[in-house]
Amino acid sequence: MANAFIQELQWRGLYSDSTPQLEDHLNKESTRAYIGFDPTADSLHIGNLVAIMLLVHFQQHGHQPIVLVGGATGMVGDPSGKSKERNLLDEATLQHNLSKIKTQLSRFLSFEQSQKNAALVVNNLDWFQPISFLSFIRDIGKHITINYMMAKDSVKKRLESDNGISFTEFTYQLLQGYDFLHLFEHHCCTLQMGGSDQWGNITTGIELIRKKTGKEAFALTCPLLKKADGGKFGKTESGNIWLDETKTSPYIFYQFWLNISDEDAKSWIKIFTFLDEATIKQLIQEHDLAPHQRILQKRIAQELTIFVHNQTAFEKAIITTDLLFGNGNTETLQQLNQTDFLHLIQNLPLVNITKQDIEKEITIIDLLCTTQIFPSKSEAKKMLANNGISINKQKIDNPETSIGKKWLLFDEYILIQKGKKNYVVVKIL
Repeated sequence: MANAFIQELQWRGLYSDSTPQLEDHLNKESTRAYIGFDPTADSLHIGNLVAIMLLVHFQQHGHQPIVLVGGATGMVGDPSGKSKERNLLDEATLQHNLSKIKTQLSRFLSFEQSQKNAALVVNNLDWFQPISFLSFIRDIGKHITINYMMAKDSVKKRLESDNGISFTEFTYQLLQGYDFLHLFEHHCCTLQMGGSDQWGNITTGIELIRKKTGKEAFALTCPLLKKADGGKFGKTESGNIWLDETKTSPYIFYQFWLNISDEDAKSWIKIFTFLDEATIKQLIQEHDLAPHQRILQKRIAQELTIFVHNQTAFEKAIITTDLLFGNGNTETLQQLNQTDFLHLIQNLPLVNITKQDIEKEITIIDLLCTTQIFPSKSEAKKMLANNGISINKQKIDNPETSIGKKWLLFDEYILIQKGKKNYVVVKIL
């Protein structure tokens, strides 16, 4: 009998591979499964969203998710998908990151203890810290051969590269394998899930469980996402798109999804939303009839901004988008508080002007040229004459308009718009 959880993953494009008999196992009883998260930063990013979606679907289908935050393995580094060894973090930084990530994950999963399948959070530093090196290689290392470990793709690729692989990273799969064994023995966890690049590490854990206990464990992987143009999912010119609003504002987060390609939107709306299959098919049909309206992108951006942040953050992202690219006006700008405004200007070009210039007031032409927004007064006057300059969303056409303290937003900013979509922020020094 087909398993409802796996069927859901398959039509959504979240299923890559699994070990034999997993469906039978899931059909028999409520199961515990874990996914590991790497605490190399104090926030997760959209590259982690696929794993989060796996856990949420798992819990929604009546099973119990376990979130493993790798306080121990984060000190070592996983070679899977990496071309070189990364920098290792100190324990204080790891503890800070762990705390932030745990708080973040509580927004997506139910940890309510009264719930039968409440999610658990564990830190593998708790069971690795008391183990001595000698006892680990004696009790665990003897069960996995070097031949077995070297046959893994992640290891072979690094061995063939110019950088090679350190002993530290080489042992990573053994550490992850022990995680699975520990959770199997102490939390009745029989399934590990992860990206398809984790298959080798996961099956090492299954092999270790088999040799140590004589029992069976299971694996399930999802595809690694890439953009339709072959680019890396979640990467932008400015870096990661974080789930923490202090690192990536809800507006920037919303804009990322709003600007994805049509091809990506058709697959990602299945992966990153909880909309049902019929609704998604209808949205794709509507999108194909009017691609310029970006129906899919708008719906993905809405669903994910609410899921990762909240309804208020989504509504403010809409206001900000309208302000910069739609019909937003001075009144719209005045709806923003200082935090919202700083989110608005996060990725806009910034120029400076002195406090003295503003206090004595200067003409709009002098402001535009002093800040080098325009290279010459003639070009600035031409843009003004063509009704192409706005200050704080207010159209300016008189070149003699004085700009002083009354124009400042939050006592130190002026928002200048030239043309339809080009903005520059003037900051008072």
